[in-house]
Amino acid sequence: MALTLGMITFDTTDPGPLAKWWAKQTAGTVEQENDGWFYVVALPDSAQKLAFQKVGDPTPGKNRIHLDLASDDLDGEVGRLSAEGATEVAQHEMGDFRWVTLADPDGNQFCVSGPHT
Repeated sequence: MALTLGMITFDTTDPGPLAKWWAKQTAGTVEQENDGWFYVVALPDSAQKLAFQKVGDPTPGKNRIHLDLASDDLDGEVGRLSAEGATEVAQHEMGDFRWVTLADPDGNQFCVSGPHT
């Protein structure tokens, strides 16, 4: 028996706007809105989903799990995400591989890199 990934869930005090922000950034679709407390975003061309659940007190500090996203145009994508409300946290480089850590409007950190080869 093996586990499969059901979805990646974010805890937040206001799941609606955060779900809609991530849907827009990933070209996904908000496919469920459950009485304002649990939203599901379907990602295009993928069985994976992002979920956003309302909690009274999200865990403080840096999140221990984060999304690693890739783009053919790293600098352009970071600029677009920043214009949409993301905050740049840090830029990183390891040999020829570059990535940028950002935070979404709720403070959840995620990384964007060039293509993974």
